Amino acid sequence: MRLWEIIIESPETITLGYERLWKAQLGNQRKYYDTIRAKFNETHEPEYLLYLLARCVKASIRYNSEGQFNQSPDNRRLGMNPETMRWHILAASRLLKGRATVTFGDYRQSLESAKPQDVVYMDPPYQGVCLNRDPRYISLLDFDSFTASLRNLNRRDISFILSYDGKTGAKSYGRPMPDDLRLVHIEIEAGRSSQATLLGRDHITYESIYLSPALIERIGVIRKRHLTLAPKQFSLLAQNGV
Repeated sequence: MRLWEIIIESPETITLGYERLWKAQLGNQRKYYDTIRAKFNETHEPEYLLYLLARCVKASIRYNSEGQFNQSPDNRRLGMNPETMRWHILAASRLLKGRATVTFGDYRQSLESAKPQDVVYMDPPYQGVCLNRDPRYISLLDFDSFTASLRNLNRRDISFILSYDGKTGAKSYGRPMPDDLRLVHIEIEAGRSSQATLLGRDHITYESIYLSPALIERIGVIRKRHLTLAPKQFSLLAQNGV
């Protein structure tokens, strides 16, 4: 969250920090990555995290049992060029500054601040990764506690969208959402599973989206319950005031 705070409020600071780290690695990329990873685990400096995200395999964070960043570098590349990184950071800052508030804490406390006129979007760790400890997350989500929070949102007539679980091929992940929540379930076809492809299989991944009763009340009947997500490349446009 501290990284996002700096991106929004002090974009030039983080771009200069990233440029310094990116240039310092040249000629000694592998060892330098290990050095910055160790420094990040000790200090949690945002510019170190940005550099690691740009250099690590699949830009995917992994943690060990002690909560330390332990993902390996992608040795085929140097990470995003500083000028390109600067463009994206400035664009994000222009889009979010004065419009977004960054907070860190228990999700239940954040949900308490929601009002009926709001729309809450939630994308928690899926049950498929919660059943056993997953290296992408320092802490995992308790299903029963989470669904109790959703019931509380329903009681307060809060509109929410939940991205949670799904299936690959014939295999579904996690327990189904309780019927008493009265959620509208939409399946989004997200394409071939990369893991299945590596194993020589041709399985399609479906992501699950759930809409709350209060949201359905606002937007009306949902007729399509199965959608296809066509692969697209989205760019964040850095235009005046956007």
